[in-house]
Amino acid sequence: MSSKLPVGRGSKNAWRWALVGVIAMVALVVAVVPRTDDAGESGRENGRVHSTISQQSRAAAGLADCPPESAPGAGPLAGLVLECLADGEPVDVAAVLAGKPALVNLWAHWCAPCARELPYLQQYARRAGNAITVLTVHSDPDGAKALSRLRGLQVTLPGLLDAEASVRTAVGAQAVLPLSVLLRSDGSVAEVVVRAFDSVEDIADTVAVELGVTI
Repeated sequence: MSSKLPVGRGSKNAWRWALVGVIAMVALVVAVVPRTDDAGESGRENGRVHSTISQQSRAAAGLADCPPESAPGAGPLAGLVLECLADGEPVDVAAVLAGKPALVNLWAHWCAPCARELPYLQQYARRAGNAITVLTVHSDPDGAKALSRLRGLQVTLPGLLDAEASVRTAVGAQAVLPLSVLLRSDGSVAEVVVRAFDSVEDIADTVAVELGVTI
C-alpha cells in the first residue's frame, strides 16, 4: 500500500498561483533594472543623449572651445542641439552661428577626402580670424574616433558631434562627405559645397563668391 497521500485540487491550484506570482515578480524586476547601451557610445539622462567620450580623450585632442551663443538662432538649423566635441556640452547650433557668416564642414573619421581637406580649413580659419565662423561637424556616432583622427591631423578647430547627420538633413544636402554648408549671418543657407576643398585659396575664393567675405 502506497504511503503517498493524494494531492487535492486545492493544493494544485495553490502551487499554480504561486508560480504565476514568481513569474510576475521576475518580470517586474527586469522592467525596472536600468539597461546600458550595447553600442557603448551613448547613454540617456533626463531624456538627453550624452556620448561616453572620456575627458582624457577630449583634453588630448586639444580642440578649441565651441563658439558661445550670440543671438537667437534662425534658418534651417534653428532648434538643433548637438554635442561639443571639446567638452561634451550641448550646443544650440544656430545660436552659436548667428550674426556672422559661417562655414560648417561635415566630415567623418573614415572619410579620406575629409582628412585631406581639414588642415586647409584650419589654415583658412586662422587667416580669416573673426570675419567668419568655421565649425566642423563629425557626421558619425563615434566621437572617440573623431577626436583621434583630429589629433593625428593636428586640427583643433571647434567641432560638434552629429551622430544622426542632423545638419545634413536640416539643410537638405546629399548623403555624401565631405560637404560644407555656407551660411549667411541671418542663418540662411547661401550654398552647399558638395566636394572637398583642395587648398586654402579654394576655400577663400568660394567663400568670397558665396558669402562676400574676402581675406
